[in-house]
Amino acid sequence: MTIIDKSRPVMITGATGYVAGWIVTRLLEKGLTVHAAVRDIEDHEKLKYLDKLASELPGQIRYFKSDLLDEGSYAQAMDGCELVFHTASPFTVSVKDPQKQLVEPAVLGTRNVLLQANKTSSVKRVVLTSSVAAIYGDNVDVKKTASGKFTEDDWNTTSTLDHGAYSYSKVQAEREAWKISGDQDRWDLVVINPSLVIGPGINPNATSESFKLIRNFGDGTMRLGVPQFGIGVVDVRDVADAHLKAAFLPEAQGRHIVSGYNTDFPSMARPLVKKFGRAYPFPKMTSPKPLVWLVGPLLDKSLTRRMIRDNVGIPFVADNSKSIDQLGMTYRPLEESLVEFFQQLVDSGAFDKKK
Repeated sequence: MTIIDKSRPVMITGATGYVAGWIVTRLLEKGLTVHAAVRDIEDHEKLKYLDKLASELPGQIRYFKSDLLDEGSYAQAMDGCELVFHTASPFTVSVKDPQKQLVEPAVLGTRNVLLQANKTSSVKRVVLTSSVAAIYGDNVDVKKTASGKFTEDDWNTTSTLDHGAYSYSKVQAEREAWKISGDQDRWDLVVINPSLVIGPGINPNATSESFKLIRNFGDGTMRLGVPQFGIGVVDVRDVADAHLKAAFLPEAQGRHIVSGYNTDFPSMARPLVKKFGRAYPFPKMTSPKPLVWLVGPLLDKSLTRRMIRDNVGIPFVADNSKSIDQLGMTYRPLEESLVEFFQQLVDSGAFDKKK
């Protein structure tokens, strides 16, 4: 059991990120001092959302210049911290060189952060933001599971640099984390494996695959039809809460699937149609799988025929009971998360014609 002293500072990597923004919020709400590791401490435009939080909440924030690929760059930020959150990792599916753009930053970044934890005597626990992508590669993989559901015992063995490179990067990074953790016994590792993260961000103008997907529901990209692509989703605020529970519950250990709902694209579109009606060109129908297989790769190069074959029309089924039973998680209604996320995009001008 690991007990964290809340009077000590807490370090977080990738502090300006989508998930990290809400983790920082929760920490500041509790009055903690946050050591925010960022690439550019002079980028005031990017830091203004965190600065605003710090001005309104009881906690404090200090910025430290750090880089995922720079060994030793987290030393100053980590000094004196018992708790480290490692959230920084690229999330994109459109890359030219997956090894250099995805795998190396994910793996080397994890290695640099955790090796620094080895050198920092104050560190007692590291909470790593992984992904369900480290648990499964495609929905069809569920047929290989022991229970008919993805659980924390499962590992993604099907993704590669050529197929599901982002997922492959998450597998490699989490395995590296467990290896480094297993080679020492001073600090413990607790892992959060969220599904697709949705919901309003601290930065309303952030860019990520989550923002892109929800925007595509309403910008006409899917107006003629949406594939029945099975997926897990979870609210970003719930993901942040899971990180704090993983950090401060003394008995927390291992991996945790943090996913509120097993759903699919048509089911995600329905609450948006219900709330926003005909104001936006939402999908009018569910596209048949043969049609998606035929034209999908022509419309979106990241949508390969193998991806369509192994995911469209196949339910995503994950077991989130460990997060509920051991972390005490409760999950926001899916409709609430979707509507608030879409509304934030509307308010930020994401659907303005000039954009």
